[in-house]
Amino acid sequence: MSLPIWTPAALSSEARPFRGGVWRFVEAQHRVSTLKLVDTLDEQALLEDLLEESKPVLPPECAGLDYLLATPFRYGAIYPHGSRFRRAGRTLGVYYAALTVETALAEMAFYRLLFFSESPATPLPANAADYTAFSAAVATEQAIDLTLPPLDRDAPHWAHPTDYAACQALADDARGGGLAAILYRSVRDPAAGNNLALLTAEAFAAPRPMERQTWRIRLSALGVQALCDHPPRRIGFSREDFSADPRIASHG
Repeated sequence: MSLPIWTPAALSSEARPFRGGVWRFVEAQHRVSTLKLVDTLDEQALLEDLLEESKPVLPPECAGLDYLLATPFRYGAIYPHGSRFRRAGRTLGVYYAALTVETALAEMAFYRLLFFSESPATPLPANAADYTAFSAAVATEQAIDLTLPPLDRDAPHWAHPTDYAACQALADDARGGGLAAILYRSVRDPAAGNNLALLTAEAFAAPRPMERQTWRIRLSALGVQALCDHPPRRIGFSREDFSADPRIASHG
C-alpha cells in the first residue's frame, strides 16, 4: 500500500487553532532516585546539575521551560528507535501527550506491557509503582487534526499499530509547512481518545505543568491496574484491550 501524499503547502492549508491542556505520565522516582545517592539536599542539587550537564543540550526554544516539558526536545543524541511522528537517528524532538489523563494512562499502560512482552525473561514487578500524571498548556494556531476531513481519509495509515512510515513522512511535511502540532486518534486507548504530537516547544502556553496527579500502577499477567487518590479514580486495562497490536497479542 503506497503512502499518502500530503505536501507542506497542502498541510499548511489545513491548519487550525488548538488550545488546551495535554497529559503525560512519568515515573514518580524521576527526582527522588538521586536522593538515595547523597546525604543532603545541597548534594542532591549538585548531583542533579552534574547529570543535567552530561545530557544532550536543549534547543533555544526550550529556555525557561520545566524539564518535564523540555526533555523530549533535547538534541545531540541519537534517537534509538523511531516513534509514530519521529524518525530514528539525530532527529528533531516530539512531545507526545494525550488530551485526557485516561488516554495518557492507556498509552503508558500499553508501553509498559509491551516492554515485558518483548522481554519475557524479565519478571513483572512484584509491587505497584508510583507515577505522576501532569498536564501542560498548549496554544497554537498551527495544528492539523488527522481525525477530521480531509486528513481522516488516510486513517488506516495514521492508525497502523506498528508501521510508522506514513506518520513520519507526514510529520516531515508538517514541519516543512510551519505546523506546530498534530492531533490524532490514540491507537492504544481502548476508548479511542485523542493524542497530540507537539513538533515545537514554542507551542507551550506556560513554562511549567498546570496540574499533577499521583497514581499507583500495578502490572500483572492479566493487565494493568491503576489507582489515583486525588481525585479518586480506579482504572484497569486487560491484555485483551491491547490485542490489536501483534506484539502484545503474540505474548498473551
